[in-house]
Amino acid sequence: MSQFSPEAPLLTQDGITFRDLNKNGRLDPFEDPRLPIEERVEDLLRQMTLEEKVGLMFHNVIPVGMDGELVEGMNWGRPFSTLRNVLELNMNHYNVHALPEPRLAATWSNKLQKLAERTRLGIPVTVSSDPRHGYSNLAGASEVTDAFSRWPEPIGLAATNDPALVQEFGDIARQEYRAVGISAALHPMADLATEPRWPRIDGTFGEDAELSAQMVEAYIRGFQGEAIGPTTVSCMTKHFPGGGPQKDGHDPHFSYGKEQIYPGHNFNYHLPPFEAAFRAGTGQIMPYYGQPIGVEGIEEVGFGYNKAVITGLLREKYGFDGVVCTDWSLLSEMVVGGKVIMEARAWGVEHLSVPERAKKVLDAGCDQFGGEECPEVILGLVRSGQISEARINLSARRLLRDKFRLGLFDNPYLDPEESVSIVGNPAFRAAGERAQRKSLVLLKQGVLPLSNRPNVYVEGYQTDSLALYADVVATPEEADFALLRLVTPFQTIGEGFSSWFHYDDLDFKSPEKERLLEIMSKVPTIVAIHLDRPAVIPEIAEACAGLIGSFGAEDAAVLDVIFGHWNPTGKLPFELPRSMEAVKAQKTDVPYDSGDPLFPFGFGLSY
Repeated sequence: MSQFSPEAPLLTQDGITFRDLNKNGRLDPFEDPRLPIEERVEDLLRQMTLEEKVGLMFHNVIPVGMDGELVEGMNWGRPFSTLRNVLELNMNHYNVHALPEPRLAATWSNKLQKLAERTRLGIPVTVSSDPRHGYSNLAGASEVTDAFSRWPEPIGLAATNDPALVQEFGDIARQEYRAVGISAALHPMADLATEPRWPRIDGTFGEDAELSAQMVEAYIRGFQGEAIGPTTVSCMTKHFPGGGPQKDGHDPHFSYGKEQIYPGHNFNYHLPPFEAAFRAGTGQIMPYYGQPIGVEGIEEVGFGYNKAVITGLLREKYGFDGVVCTDWSLLSEMVVGGKVIMEARAWGVEHLSVPERAKKVLDAGCDQFGGEECPEVILGLVRSGQISEARINLSARRLLRDKFRLGLFDNPYLDPEESVSIVGNPAFRAAGERAQRKSLVLLKQGVLPLSNRPNVYVEGYQTDSLALYADVVATPEEADFALLRLVTPFQTIGEGFSSWFHYDDLDFKSPEKERLLEIMSKVPTIVAIHLDRPAVIPEIAEACAGLIGSFGAEDAAVLDVIFGHWNPTGKLPFELPRSMEAVKAQKTDVPYDSGDPLFPFGFGLSY
């Protein structure tokens, strides 16, 4: 990244150029890049007020102006002031959702960092993001950015069974993130997909602990390199100690899914991917919302509140001394127009007040509150003697260390023109397209690959994507083949945020199942199904003339496999159960235990 610095106060002293954060014309020790980071941290910490330290401990969502401007308006239906957040609340860690095109995203980032210079000590802002290189667009879990290169979902990266490719992805994503001012990744997900109904499986690397561990380590090494530095992105690996074993496959974003259960007594099986993250030097860790039930020695409260997990397991057993940030909105409910639209995820401690919850989180060993903007709560705990300033210093020290490691104190500014040349450049896009093809799993060859230029009836494809391969006709009766792109069946619960999650049964129901089977009875049918969760499709697998599993791929990638332009090599990162009865009989914490799967873990054909 170039040293572009719009109007930043730059001084040269002792042969080095630095940003004059205090605007006093001299080099303060914490500004001196020649000094060890620990010395810079301690110098800055000594100068900070309690309010400035506490401001570090909040990591909120910030809206981005689509015109590149700072937002003074609304966010998720509530008033939001960027100026107040930065200048009055002393907050300087933010999670971005929607972004404009790269030039404007970089412009917004520069304006945010310029605003941060107006604070007393000029502490720069750390900007974070959920995954944004895939196909799932679920605010609070993933954010698609069209300007970026497009890759399979993480579950598709696992299907490639190629750690080198996953590391390449991390390296490319790192460059695109830093080009728009993002220096922290709220991923990877090291959770294991042992409950096939769980809505967040597409963000994982599947149900096998060994495969997931390999993918997690490669992913982090791509983003962070050998060590976190000014050109890398710090990974916040989640959701410790594994968020997959959810009762009935529901998600603990919501009270109806808060229980995490271990009927197979398999708690430890979920730890190896996190151990791999520690080996790779993950910068940060996020515990999940889930409330563990019936695990010996672990209190039945959400993991962010859980001292046995955060201090006992993470800090003491694994020796992790990096930042631990809670998942979003553990303390406060979200109220819009007098209506609660999102509960506080205070599972197991619902009876506690917000200050009592905050104290329990800090006592558990967490450093930062995700999705919150209530520094006054922590200030009140310190001033009332319930939390010591030494405890605040411990977390502030970790948070400052990461800002220094990422080079934000030395120059957080971007050149918007350079950002345009990096984000989504042709080489990056080509790498993503190759990965899409490599992730596809051939489950049934049948008549594949197709040849010549057949007449095809299509559903689920953009018609113009067939132009290079076949002629599209209007009905199955006119076709030589039918090409169907399907998605794993799902249901939704409630309205609003809850309705965005894919829940419950994984099989096609009447009358849709009969409609699909009727097409297959009329014409040889090639089915490509998007497996964001493991579909239950025995009748379709039997009746179709070819079957492909996809995990985030453009039409062209799927069609290249169908027409033999790409020899598929992908392998299933989870099993496909034979029936919903088998799914419901599984133990939520145990991998590949449906008894007699339709397709086992690791299955995949080639031509």
